[in-house]
Amino acid sequence: MTKIGYARVSTIDQDFEIQQQRLRAEGCVIVRAEKVSGASREGRTELATIIEFLREGDELIVTRLDRLGRDTRDVLNIVHECEQRGAFVTILDPHVSTRGEMGHIILTVLGMVAQMERRFIKERQREGIERAKSTGRYIGSKARIDYQKIRQLSAQGVGVTAIAKEVGCSRMQVYRVLSGAS
Repeated sequence: MTKIGYARVSTIDQDFEIQQQRLRAEGCVIVRAEKVSGASREGRTELATIIEFLREGDELIVTRLDRLGRDTRDVLNIVHECEQRGAFVTILDPHVSTRGEMGHIILTVLGMVAQMERRFIKERQREGIERAKSTGRYIGSKARIDYQKIRQLSAQGVGVTAIAKEVGCSRMQVYRVLSGAS
């Protein structure tokens, strides 16, 4: 039986060091981490790698449920995939494990609460933006990626990997900008 930890933060500005330390303290032999939104499974390659690696009796451990996912369906699908491989999922805060039947019920309820919380946050954010717009104080968020530079480097024949390094973003973000999906 191997304990495998998964740490996740949503933005580049956040740090997952505390999560990693806690997972190691819980006895995780392997700890994988990534900086990607938990709103969906898209782009979460470290999580996919962990699930693929899981063997019978292994345990996937995360510090909080929202690190695993913010959508109830995603969380339950992840748990189901782990169980299909004979592995368990454990959430440290609050301590819940799929080793027992009660753990499944609690995870379902916690997943629903996380999803509701996400909706409330988005609603409050939208209301705040609308209020700021109506008073003329909303200026939008600061651009994190220089789209013009990406397009310029691409036009000069620079490859996607080199562009990503130059601009300081992922290759996927470069592809999105170049495809016009940004």
